[in-house]
Amino acid sequence: MGLAVIGAGFGRTGTESMKLALERLGLGPCYHMTEVLPNPDRVAEWRQTSAGVLPDWDVTFAGFGATVDWPAAFFWRELAAFYPNAKILLTVRDADSWYDSMDKTIFRVLRESDDPASIGEKLIAEGVFGGRFDRDHAIKVFNANTAAVQAAFSSDRLLTFTIGDGWEPLCRFLDQPVRDEPFPHSNRPGEFDKMMEEHDTPG
Repeated sequence: MGLAVIGAGFGRTGTESMKLALERLGLGPCYHMTEVLPNPDRVAEWRQTSAGVLPDWDVTFAGFGATVDWPAAFFWRELAAFYPNAKILLTVRDADSWYDSMDKTIFRVLRESDDPASIGEKLIAEGVFGGRFDRDHAIKVFNANTAAVQAAFSSDRLLTFTIGDGWEPLCRFLDQPVRDEPFPHSNRPGEFDKMMEEHDTPG
């Protein structure tokens, strides 16, 4: 099947809402961290990947038509090369708002983590942010990722998307009819807390 859409945006940029949107457009199932944490085999695979052992991407994403969010978003360069016909979707939001959301959710979990081999620690805390979660540094990393993705692809392959943009630009980019329904909105901080309590792990 292969991936048709590759998400390159950081967590807390509306990735779960985008997952739901892509699935409503028939481009799913869409791979997301919510597909990883409940599945011990996927956690084990991503722990290996986070340690530098790249998987067979076709096996990792078997049965999925799209991916957004970490952990896959960390590997947007590799995935874009492996799936050259896939569209690239960069979810973004106001940088200060993004940091505030991260600080209440993912950064809080990472600060409390005592498992240095976890996906969160190896891939996100160290791999993305170099072990620093202060506002200025994190926003600099966030903006650098946005710039790197936008520099890597032409406009016919890349859509930079803010959740408030709604269905029209997404559907036009993906050659889909515009949906006549509200755009999904999911994974507010309280929903994130509930998910983490259920799984009690950052991976």
